[in-house]
Amino acid sequence: MNKRREKGQSHSTRPPHPQPPQWLVFTPEEIELLIAELAKKGYGPSMIGIILRDQYGIPLVKPILGKGVSEVLREKGLHPPLPEDLLMLIRKAVNLRRHLDEHPKDYHAKKGLIDLESKIRRLVKYYKRRGVLPPDWKYDPEAAKLLVST
Repeated sequence: MNKRREKGQSHSTRPPHPQPPQWLVFTPEEIELLIAELAKKGYGPSMIGIILRDQYGIPLVKPILGKGVSEVLREKGLHPPLPEDLLMLIRKAVNLRRHLDEHPKDYHAKKGLIDLESKIRRLVKYYKRRGVLPPDWKYDPEAAKLLVST
């Protein structure tokens, strides 16, 4: 019995060629405008990529523009103040804290919160090293609640 394959291999595959497809009807300028328009509607970089793929038929932005969605947003001044992965982890931690306020005996959730907040701290340390976050930025659960609610 092959134990390694028990869970299946379901996953999406990226387009095989790094050059833009010939059937693409959008110019790079139009794609940048689409990205800016979607960002103004409140979508994050990953959601913009999904919308471009599913609704506009743009498989990947980077081979066409030579830069990713986040870079385009940064150039246009529309990039969110926190990286998207960090923001999602903070949002998850806030929801978990809210759950623990209602269910204080949920020990599995407490352990999950401890693990989640340590992951947040590791990611913050990484982003400080890379210069994405300022050196004095700290994760504070109370401030995170306000950050996520806006």
